[in-house]
Amino acid sequence: MGGYPNWTGLRTSFLVPSVKEGEVDNLSKFTEGIRHNTSTVVSNIAQQDLMTATERATVDLEKSPAVNQAQVEGRQQLFDGLTFGSHMIAGAIAGMTEHTAMYPIDTIKTRLQIASEASTSMSSGLLSHSGPVRSAFRQIFADGGILGLYRGINAMALGAGPAHAVYFAVYEKGKEYLNGDRDHVDPARAGVAGVIATCAHDAVFLPMDVVKQRLQIPNTRYAGVWDCYKTVMAEEGVGAFFRSYRTTVVMNIPYTAVHFAVYESAKTAIGADTEDGEDKLSTHLLAGGAAGGIAAAITNPMDVVKTRLQTQGATNISNTVTACSTPGCGSSRAPPISDALRQIAAKEGTGALFKGISARVLFHTPAAAICWSTYEYCKSMLAV
Repeated sequence: MGGYPNWTGLRTSFLVPSVKEGEVDNLSKFTEGIRHNTSTVVSNIAQQDLMTATERATVDLEKSPAVNQAQVEGRQQLFDGLTFGSHMIAGAIAGMTEHTAMYPIDTIKTRLQIASEASTSMSSGLLSHSGPVRSAFRQIFADGGILGLYRGINAMALGAGPAHAVYFAVYEKGKEYLNGDRDHVDPARAGVAGVIATCAHDAVFLPMDVVKQRLQIPNTRYAGVWDCYKTVMAEEGVGAFFRSYRTTVVMNIPYTAVHFAVYESAKTAIGADTEDGEDKLSTHLLAGGAAGGIAAAITNPMDVVKTRLQTQGATNISNTVTACSTPGCGSSRAPPISDALRQIAAKEGTGALFKGISARVLFHTPAAAICWSTYEYCKSMLAV
């Protein structure tokens, strides 16, 4: 060991050369005090940070339910928060109310649309129906009295209730899904939801609509709804009830897209809300009327084709749209829509595609106003 240098002494003298033996204890105590005080300060800072974080988390936790609740309430106000079944009930009531109230105008529209310039030699009274709405009304009233305006209304009742139930329920859920997290209803997405809804609506409503229109024509050979249904099934088959489905859907896609887009936009533009955030009755009446009238005028040519196809076989008018002419396609098949439009325009002129437009607009403007206001009122009652 004697051959090695005293490293301990060298280290001590190098690090603390001015410290004497008696001062070592004091230095140790001083160092220990600094360490203790530093630990205390660090501990206090850590505790304060922890309390701050805890308090912040507590405040966030307290605020979070309120924020979420506000978001939920906002979406419920935007999409009413009703169930699918509640929308079906409100839709069924609205559809029945609309079609019952406007049925006489619907009868006049059907008479005008099946009338043709080629029927001049006929004694059925159709020629006078190609004139103004007033002339058609007078002829219908002369033929069957006030009840003539309501012939076939029971067929409408059987179809309108279930069809509108599906229509509005599918529309509401589609609108909510497509709108995502937006805080307002986007008109374009509302239009898409309406298109989806109308495809379901038409499949339910069309068979009864065929029966209704066949009962509305003058001098109909059917005794009533059940007789018409049995006769059509026996003579033309089930395909006759869906002969105009393609035309109806193609017509209703632009009609519905325009209708719902205009309705949602008009509601926003009017912006007359009550104190509880609900739209006023006048808002639904004005927005619904505008939507129905504009959409009806735009799609009238397609409605003429639909009416001609649905009354095929129930009238002897010679220029009714010819059924599918492709060999082997069957008599119940409808021609392509473009062909049907060309047939009518070629035989009767382009003006024939706008027959009944005044009655159609006259029907759909108040009908949409009645339907929307009734529907929204029923929703508010069901939400209580």
